[in-house]
Amino acid sequence: MDEIERVKEVLRAPLEQAGYELADVSLSRDKNGLTLHVFVDRDVPISLDDIVEVSNLINPLLDQADPISDPYLLDVSSLGSEKPLHLDRLEHYVHQYVNVHLTHPYQGENILEGELTDVTPETVTLLLTIKTRKRSVVLPRADIDKARLAIRF
Repeated sequence: MDEIERVKEVLRAPLEQAGYELADVSLSRDKNGLTLHVFVDRDVPISLDDIVEVSNLINPLLDQADPISDPYLLDVSSLGSEKPLHLDRLEHYVHQYVNVHLTHPYQGENILEGELTDVTPETVTLLLTIKTRKRSVVLPRADIDKARLAIRF
């Protein structure tokens, strides 16, 4: 088992018990040395206090398990304000502003951004703002191949 897999094995269950998902782990080397990047996620936004909480949780676990033989710097972060969404969990993001990529265009558009107002097993409803008008569109859920949170300007 390589170092990244050992880190994942050590962290996954404790993070889940604390209400987080281990989204990704990577190891990079630059002129300053080795950095272990740990990305966490959850359905509600992650604050800086949450990052501190996660760091305090995983630091002793990594020290005890010692999955990486060389010295490293630990970098804990979230997926960010435009994080990718799991398509099977879209209902957790109702009333959020999202960007969806479609496999079958809607009125010639493959990418739509709007407020996610409803999710059913078969459909997703977005409230789009076109110029100054708002329009609700119902899309087949099967037509969405990617989704992420978006920033509304």
